[in-house]
Parts: sequence; structure tokens; C-alpha cells
Amino acid sequence: MPNAAPELDNQAVADKLDEVASLLEAQRANRFRVEAYRAGARTVRELSRPAAEILEEEGVDGLEALPAIGETLARAIRTMVRTGSLPQLDRLRGETDPESLFRTLPGIGPALAERIHHELHVDSLEDLEAAAYDGRLASTPGFGSKRMEGIRAALSARLRRVRRSSARTSEPPVEELLDVDREYREKAQRGELPTIAPRRMNPEGEAWLPILHTDRDGRSYTALYSNTPLAHRLGRTDDWVVVYPENGASGRPFTVVTERRGRLSGHRVVRGREEACRELYEKEQND
Repeated sequence: MPNAAPELDNQAVADKLDEVASLLEAQRANRFRVEAYRAGARTVRELSRPAAEILEEEGVDGLEALPAIGETLARAIRTMVRTGSLPQLDRLRGETDPESLFRTLPGIGPALAERIHHELHVDSLEDLEAAAYDGRLASTPGFGSKRMEGIRAALSARLRRVRRSSARTSEPPVEELLDVDREYREKAQRGELPTIAPRRMNPEGEAWLPILHTDRDGRSYTALYSNTPLAHRLGRTDDWVVVYPENGASGRPFTVVTERRGRLSGHRVVRGREEACRELYEKEQND
């Protein structure tokens, strides 16, 4: 079984928050969001005791009670303390590779890792843990009871906490996700977005992947074209858009695609929320 990642000390956590702020600023994110990460880094750097200790004794609520640390930063700090990494920072660097991360767990090979990422829209160990307990992972072909038991045990050891509630946080409305998708594709096509050099599928290290940071009704989002082996194999790297809610509602990513068959053919659709998209388009047609 893989060993748990070493805990990050306060200095390392603060440095990562500062790097998030710098990358957000360079990628033209909202300045208030940039400053929130910088203020959070200052708070962590000035703590009189380890953030890991606060988390252990008081939970996420203890982190949220700190100056300049709200729900989003508290979750980010928890992730760094527990796993040693921060998926959001990996995205901003162009280094995200969730399939490789999943393959570090026992019983998950390349095919299953790809299925988890693309069918369940999971891209972090915390999201995978939620899927392991809310029924999504069990409904995926290839996950029998023995494999599920091993994955749950490995995740518990890696994240060093007991099973979390299966209740999922509220998700953004499909209208909002589709609007972020529209903004991203329009600006990407006009060449108005900064670009990053993804680590995967990019042997020449070219900065070709447009990245968007945008806000809707107090919620922040990051959007990028899908840069996965499957997207490249199917020629969908200029069609599949992955939208990451960075605060507020559910933190899981959503993939938006052009549907190619059925009643929604030709429409932009949020994978996993097809019924809500169908209802939205029918309502727009009837108005």
C-alpha cells in the first residue's frame, strides 16, 4: 500500500498559496481572488502553531476561524496538509495528471484510471474518496467489492482521516457552467486568453493551452480545454472544455462537450448533467 504523503509545514503551505496568487495574477484572474490567496499565505506564515495541528484538533472549522481563511482556502490548506499537494496549483502550472495519481492506488491501472477521470469527472484523491462512498465508483465497470475495499483503505491511509459523509455539496447550475464554457471558447478562439504549457501530451513544452479565470455570482471558475490522452485520440482537444469550480459549490470538475447524437445532438452539454441540459434547452425553445 502506498505510503501517506509527508505533511507540509506552515512555510511550505504558505509558499504554495503565494504561488497560486502569482499564477492567478499572471493569468489575469480577479484581483480580489489573487489578494485572498496572498492574505491567506500571510496568515499561515504567521501562525504560532502548525496548520496540521489546528486541522487535527479543530477540523476545517478551526482553519476557517483564522484571519483571512475562508472555506475555499481552508479546503486548500487541508488538502496540502493531508496529501502534500494542491490540485489547483497543478492546474495553474499545467501539470495536472489525475490519471497518474489514481494509478498510485492498488488495483487501479491505466484503463481504470482513465475511466474514473472521464466517466466520473474526478481529478483528485479527495474527489475519488467521495466517489468511493457515494456509489459512483461502485457503479463503474471494473470495481468489484474487493477492489473497492482496497481503494477505500488506501485512500483512508493516504488522506489520514475516517470516511467522510456521502452527502455531496450543491453543484453549480448548468446555465452557469455552460456560460463559462461559452466565454472560454469565444475568448480562446479570438486569442484573448493567456496560455500555459501543459506537462502532458506536450513534448516540446509549448505554451498552447488557453486558460480562463472568471467569476459568476460570487463563484470563481477556471476553464481549460481537455488535454488528456482520450481527448487527443478522438480529436476533441478544441471541443471538450473542463470547468473547475474553485470555491462555493461542488469542487469537482465538469466537462462540457458538443453532443454528437440523440436529442441533444449539436448542443453543448455538461457531462453527467445531460437531463438538466435537455430541460434548459427545451425551456429556451419554448420561451
